[in-house]
Amino acid sequence: MPQETFRYAFVGGLNLLFNLILYWFCFNYVLGKRDTDFGIVTVSAPILAFLIAFVITFFTGFWLVRKVAFDRSQVHGAKQLFRYAQVVGVNIAINYFGLKLLVDVLGCYPSLSYAALQVVTTVFSYLAQRFYTFRTHRCPPAGEWAERGK
Repeated sequence: MPQETFRYAFVGGLNLLFNLILYWFCFNYVLGKRDTDFGIVTVSAPILAFLIAFVITFFTGFWLVRKVAFDRSQVHGAKQLFRYAQVVGVNIAINYFGLKLLVDVLGCYPSLSYAALQVVTTVFSYLAQRFYTFRTHRCPPAGEWAERGK
């Protein structure tokens, strides 16, 4: 296994563990398992705990992947953060629409559907982060491809 892949898996697992602990802490102690009324809308405790944990672990995940897994990237920080957010957004969409399709349309068991989608999003994330967000080399301009083939 390439070192970069191992590092990505390690920091991803570490951030996932941090996310689970943070979610549990926010749900049980910060929110006290109670919904929060913001006047305009009431947000359930599970959803608000998810949002709090997501906001924090989005940035810890970015920092860990940037500094540990893909530390040789030639893409600059702000661009990396924007691209990282794009990949996370696509993952959220894959999970949402995937669950809608698998559970609501096809009638699959929710936990198994979610687990299958996590495999899909993990593979997608790794490839997108490696070759898009934190790529370590630039592709040559289109004209150079023809020159290299000669």
